Amino acid sequence: MTQKTYDSEFCGKVPIHLTNLIQPYGVLMVVETTGFQIIQVSENATAIFECPVESLIQKSLSEFIDGSAFKELQDKLKGESSKIPGIWKLRGIQYLVLVHNKGTHLLIEIELNSVSLSTRDTFIEVYQELKYAMLAIESTQTISDACRIAAAELKRISGFDKVMIYRFDPEWNGTVMAEDREPDMESYMGFTFPASDIPKQARDLYLKNAYRLIPDKDYVPVKLFPVVNPLSHSFLDLSDCNLRSVVAVHIEYLTNMGVTASMSTRILHQNKLWGLIACHHKSAKFLSYEMCSLFEMLSTIISGKISSIESAQALALDNLLGNSHSQLLELVYKTKKLDESLLGSKGVMAIFDASGAAISRNGRLKTAGQTPSPDQIEELLLWLHTRQLRRVFYTDQLSSMHEYAKDYTAIGSGLLVIPLTNANDSYVLIFRPEKIRTITWGGDPATRITFDKDEKNYHPRSSFRQWQEMVTGISQAWRAAEISYAEELRSFIYEYETSDGDNDFNI
Repeated sequence: MTQKTYDSEFCGKVPIHLTNLIQPYGVLMVVETTGFQIIQVSENATAIFECPVESLIQKSLSEFIDGSAFKELQDKLKGESSKIPGIWKLRGIQYLVLVHNKGTHLLIEIELNSVSLSTRDTFIEVYQELKYAMLAIESTQTISDACRIAAAELKRISGFDKVMIYRFDPEWNGTVMAEDREPDMESYMGFTFPASDIPKQARDLYLKNAYRLIPDKDYVPVKLFPVVNPLSHSFLDLSDCNLRSVVAVHIEYLTNMGVTASMSTRILHQNKLWGLIACHHKSAKFLSYEMCSLFEMLSTIISGKISSIESAQALALDNLLGNSHSQLLELVYKTKKLDESLLGSKGVMAIFDASGAAISRNGRLKTAGQTPSPDQIEELLLWLHTRQLRRVFYTDQLSSMHEYAKDYTAIGSGLLVIPLTNANDSYVLIFRPEKIRTITWGGDPATRITFDKDEKNYHPRSSFRQWQEMVTGISQAWRAAEISYAEELRSFIYEYETSDGDNDFNI
């Protein structure tokens, strides 16, 4: 697991929000908020306004939309909303618009597909169908069931050839949790995709914008006029603009995957990106703003359900740890034997789901369960001494940090250390065994990125076929609640030992 990820080292530095180009399924207008003058517009605006784009610059927005729509916009801009959807009649045709309030200017996205009554009727019908999906998701008890139902319902309602839901791990690799697809679409169920596929700056944009739609990867990008924004004197920041053009490497990625249209929708947990809903289609496929809004709505439902399940699991773990912690403290006070209690059947191995533990203090060592040899522990203590621990230390990959730990990865890949005093090298050492697992990657992770000879331009991998990697030297990860209770135990031990209580090392 030491392969280069390219997540932030390279891919994460590509300025994807400054493309200064848009996709052609809509028109982009930039309007300053003082006098509502148009200061920038996409070159395909002639499709709506039927005049040269140069002639639109410096004209007031009020010249193109009726008075009621203009007043409604002004009223809504007085509120706190940063995104304002609406329907404007332009040259006698109704268009759906989305206004982004950026303070000094407005970004106005206009869908080129005109709005009709039938579109509204379709929206109502789809919404009625989506209500059943919401109820089904709410009735689930597990994250996998919630994802499975959501994937199936979104595919049925949207008509995409494939809908996947995947979650990110701590290193931002994404594993497919659920999938619903047409028979001729390749299955990625259970596959893990490297973090570089959706690098940091792309993930950050999902915190600003709920979804990303690419109706046709073979589109011809549309430029803005003028090229440089008159207010910022630089390229326009299109971070939360739906029309924002797609960087070439992602187009190549979709091509290699055999996908023409795609849509990704965020799933949040505790205001952080938990995962994505990824939709693929073999041919070009446009989704209206209404349908995109339904995706956003359903992603909110899924996010809420996932947060509910995660919170319930966290509460259950906290209660379990709390009860075990209380039983240990009660045992210590009852027996007056601290170290014997820590290493006993209700001690740290039971609390922290560990297979071995040791206590080192005053040059003496006691162990329980499966632990490294005394000589190996002695060498480990010398290494810990150099770290000058003042708080709980933990790792699930000890051998990647401490070279000599490679000799006992089977029983000690995971290590949790509770310092007993600030002055001496006294510790409670808690060991977890190696947990060998196999990762099924979508393509060889070693070829996730290839560079041209100039080492500047890069390309995504060309194959997404199953590629398995056996991961060794890693234990079950230590959870946040476990670390929190380890700190509480550290405080208790310190207070107990500074009181009149005895322990079996001092008897």
